[in-house]
Amino acid sequence: MVQDTSVTIGAIELKSPLVCGAGEHLMYAEGVRLALAAGAAVVIPKSANESEAAKRQIDGTDYALLDSNWQWLPWDYAPPPDASLLCRSGLAQQSFDEWIEMLRGLDREAAQRDAYVAASLILADLDRCVEMARTVEQAGLRILELNIGAPHGGEATRGAIVLERDSTRVRDIVARVRAAVRIPIWVKLTGQSEDVAGLALAAKEAGADAVTIMGRFMAFVPDVETLAPMLGTNAGFGGAWALPLTCRWLVQCRRRLGPAFPLIGTNGARSGLDIARFLLSGATAVQVSSAVFTGGSAVVSRMIEEFSGYLDRKGVTASVLIGQAADRLQTYQDQPSRPGYWTEFVPKEALPPL
Repeated sequence: MVQDTSVTIGAIELKSPLVCGAGEHLMYAEGVRLALAAGAAVVIPKSANESEAAKRQIDGTDYALLDSNWQWLPWDYAPPPDASLLCRSGLAQQSFDEWIEMLRGLDREAAQRDAYVAASLILADLDRCVEMARTVEQAGLRILELNIGAPHGGEATRGAIVLERDSTRVRDIVARVRAAVRIPIWVKLTGQSEDVAGLALAAKEAGADAVTIMGRFMAFVPDVETLAPMLGTNAGFGGAWALPLTCRWLVQCRRRLGPAFPLIGTNGARSGLDIARFLLSGATAVQVSSAVFTGGSAVVSRMIEEFSGYLDRKGVTASVLIGQAADRLQTYQDQPSRPGYWTEFVPKEALPPL
């Protein structure tokens, strides 16, 4: 029996939890159409704002696909599961009017597939962001992603991309945008904070319909052959290694915000089973970007097929999974005492003689 893959975020029902997150592969209509044809429930084209510096930043992009030994991998759209992406990036280079018109048409096409194309605004100037949010709604787009967690914010030209780590600021920003529009707002937050759950709570209290956690980290990787920094700079870093970190923050946010509030997990999902892992940790949907950027749109259909097969095997629907593992989390103090058990995991020569 085929199980139901649908999930609900506020008033929006998605045909599956898979959301294609913004990236260079979704800057133009052709890439968005590929993701929609592959079965994505939501596609978020490359983000925009009013900053010309943010647009120019993409002219200085660079990318490194790395294996688990920090060696360069070929960009052949068939990366191994443990591949990580190190990159610099910028924002969509179309004018805002061109970008809006493109998204308007694509969202109409998406509706024919029971899917959505969402507009992603990255904060620069708050007043301009509010104006742009109004334009997004007036254009008929049905979902707004408000990205205030872009990892490159700390490295970009001042004011081009804003990265928010303060809960008071998050609350003020979301409240301003919420007052301007009625369409659903999904707020994307950074993982570069000691209290991601606090940022999520601030977004919820200010009127967000969902929060997306967590954005990629900034990283520095030395090249042992050239003795120089890979890519020459710090860069955004994501990969399968991040999944347990994202899942932990999903659990923390679920406990802080309550099980009814929708969470969208991002950073680390590479397979259909990873979709299940995110849902079990409390996510309602899963945003995938680097895996599709490096593996092509076939990654979308493969993940959905594997996830659907998993649901069939377990005999459960997607919505039933949400929070199952998160709600069973125990503390260290809850665990049974097993004196001496640790010695089973230590080389015998490291133990004292009997």
